[in-house]
Amino acid sequence: MFSQLSDKLEDVFKELRGHGTISEANIDAALRQVRLALLEADVDFQVAKKFIARVKEKALGETVLRSITPGQQIVKIFYDELTALLGGDAAPVNLGDTGRVLIIGLNGSGKTTSSAKLARLLKKQGRAAVLIACDLQRPAAIEQLVTLGKQIDVPVFTPELGEKNVERAAADTSARAREPGAPVVEIFDTAGRQEIDEALIQELKGLKEFLNPQETLLVVDAATGQQAVSVASRFNDALSITGIILTKLDGDARGGAALSMREVTRQPIKFAGTGEKLDQFEVFVPERLAGRILGMGDVVSLVEKAAEAVDEEEAARLERKLRTASFDFNDFLAQFKMMRRMGPLENILGMLPGM
Repeated sequence: MFSQLSDKLEDVFKELRGHGTISEANIDAALRQVRLALLEADVDFQVAKKFIARVKEKALGETVLRSITPGQQIVKIFYDELTALLGGDAAPVNLGDTGRVLIIGLNGSGKTTSSAKLARLLKKQGRAAVLIACDLQRPAAIEQLVTLGKQIDVPVFTPELGEKNVERAAADTSARAREPGAPVVEIFDTAGRQEIDEALIQELKGLKEFLNPQETLLVVDAATGQQAVSVASRFNDALSITGIILTKLDGDARGGAALSMREVTRQPIKFAGTGEKLDQFEVFVPERLAGRILGMGDVVSLVEKAAEAVDEEEAARLERKLRTASFDFNDFLAQFKMMRRMGPLENILGMLPGM
């Protein structure tokens, strides 16, 4: 998603590294190019302006101007400021063994899939989760949630046929979800619209007041650019969201929404969807994305993906075959299948420094 922005920033850094000493004129020229690159990447104008001002203030400090490697010092400043822009530290969900998560957003942003992905992630962390269908506008959404629940082996609770009152539906399904008595995290998938309207806001306000959830997570399509920022602002003003789930971070859009979202809403990006599959969903770690954008890679995420995708016994078997020179095309195919479980090759290469 950030390849175009990354390429332009790399060109700027290459130019700065070529100077033995750096002057204010060099920095101004470089930051003009960076500002243009950010705006072309769909970063909000005010966000880009403030970001450039913060970088300039630090880049003109004596530590940088008198440094033996001023170009590298400026890259470090960019990395720190980009990490801060994206939210600083990772923000975990505010849940214990029991709690409620309200998932909101527009139609097509990926609410239903993200609900299932979050349930799968919580289950993987050892927490019992259930999915609750509260989208009474689109029957297909309920069917989709049931199908996804079966795929990840998570219970799905649906409203009674013909139910039109969302609060009554939520009360009924929540009561059934808690019947077994074991503590569970309830994830409520709600209705959306093609655009924000008063009817949607009032419905969600009433549902939030009724449920009193610990987390209200807004699902935003990262590929929608500037529109995503205005959507997030309006939802936040009306519903006081507690976090954001960014979807389609694996797409080829310019990605400025991801850089603007935290600054505009003052709410953290908590999760990122990196593909259509249910396992392509991860906790959002700002410093890792900053590293990827600046071409530094993300080795930690690469190791985590490898640990999840690679079967240790299979890897040991392939190692033995390599050592005994009995490695054949079937083994070669098995290796490729293991790699494919880690996601698109382009994404994997993007996690390697310098690639």
